[in-house]
Amino acid sequence: MQPRLPWKKLGGGVGQARRGTRTVVEDVRVRANSSAVPGTWVLLSYRVPREPSTPRISIWRKLKRLGVAQLSDGLVALPADARTREHLDWIANEVTEAGGTAALWVAQPATLATEREVAGVMATARAAEYAAITDEATAAAHLAETARLSLARRLRAELRRIQRRDYFPPAERDMATAATAALATMAVPEPKEQPL
Repeated sequence: MQPRLPWKKLGGGVGQARRGTRTVVEDVRVRANSSAVPGTWVLLSYRVPREPSTPRISIWRKLKRLGVAQLSDGLVALPADARTREHLDWIANEVTEAGGTAALWVAQPATLATEREVAGVMATARAAEYAAITDEATAAAHLAETARLSLARRLRAELRRIQRRDYFPPAERDMATAATAALATMAVPEPKEQPL
């Protein structure tokens, strides 16, 4: 059996993990068509007291920002790499500081089908976020130049936030990037001359 290589982050801090020259999704597909074993995942099992609710809500928001896969109540997962492990370790510390319990696990799904299902759920969630950006950029084509450029800056920042939690990039990622770039570079129509 081939040893599992750690997930590597692409340059620029933008969330597409690679193993060698393949993206994570390509790697899952390649392993699905071979006798290889599923990849490694970091799991966080946690329980936070209901009261006070502020730490519980803060932890939930941080997990959502990371783009975790919710496997069940109090159990989340991310593809294993040093960054995801460190982030989940920080959140585990926050859970214990809030009076809860937390445990970090490194594991492999029992089957490739399970891994594909979790990866698919994560990719679908990101695809919806990218589609919302594409729709917003497309709908803003009629805005004045200053409003359009301001919106383009905001959408680029949102794209970067989504890409940081995008471990299995869907096709919608490229469409959102193109729509945002088009919004920023769109030519301003010249005003029509009014007859005297």
